[in-house]
Amino acid sequence: MDHASLGWWGVPLAVLAGAIRVSTPFLFVSLGECLTEKSGRINLGLEGTLVMGAMSGYATAYLTGNPWAGVLVAGLAGSLLGTLHAMICALERVNDIAVGIALMLLGTGLAFFLGKPFIQPQAPQLPAIPFGWWSSSAQVRSALDINPLFLVGLALAPLLLWGLRTTRWGMVLRIVGESAEAARAMGYQINRVRLLATAAGGFFAGVGGSFLSLSYPGSWNERLSSGQGITAVALVIFARWDPVLCVWASLLFGGAGALGPALQSVGVTQGYHLFNAAPYVLTLAIMIATSSSRHRLAGAPAELSVTR
Repeated sequence: MDHASLGWWGVPLAVLAGAIRVSTPFLFVSLGECLTEKSGRINLGLEGTLVMGAMSGYATAYLTGNPWAGVLVAGLAGSLLGTLHAMICALERVNDIAVGIALMLLGTGLAFFLGKPFIQPQAPQLPAIPFGWWSSSAQVRSALDINPLFLVGLALAPLLLWGLRTTRWGMVLRIVGESAEAARAMGYQINRVRLLATAAGGFFAGVGGSFLSLSYPGSWNERLSSGQGITAVALVIFARWDPVLCVWASLLFGGAGALGPALQSVGVTQGYHLFNAAPYVLTLAIMIATSSSRHRLAGAPAELSVTR
């Protein structure tokens, strides 16, 4: 998108557009991980889930001609990886962090192997909603072309928050995440609850991956993801395990990722690569800020291995 004709006004416009587009995968992955971690389990394999979702979604859209079928299959592929993660972690003396890293490598490797035939073909893309129809500026119209998945994520966040706070399943999930012993004494099946939460989290992450291949950047290749899955774990910590705060945190990360291209579009090229590194610097800053050993992470489920 060329914002030179808008001058410096093009920078905030480009950051806004980029924040919405770049944040969508972060949003779905962080919501999924928030749900998983509320049950007391951490899934570091979401990078592999994201890539597998991108590949399976793109392949399905290409073979069926229906991008929404691709979104569904991407979610199911993510759910399958999440289920595998939960089943392995349910075994005795198994570390969920180590399992997550192994499944991240499995997911990315499998996606690259199975996705080779789909690197060149062009699959149908998800349609965008033209919220900028009222403007005569092509740049404004392009910036305000919003993908429906972003709106779905926006609606999903308060729905999850409501479910976690007010429904029976939300109460059970929180009890399991806070005290496995208490949940067991109340008759709840810990492994079943965590399996369902991890599978649901994987579904969301798979849908986030489908956005990468079916909307922005809108293709399938082996360099499609640049660490969004891993970054989402830090994002959940930053959002204090609150689904609504995950929305704002995702937009913050998305805006940080869009800053470099936005400045380059108005001729600022010095230090361009430093601006492109902004999301990773932000991730590092968050991890440092939340790594204090003097107090428990605010909002963290007590059963999470990272809080012990």
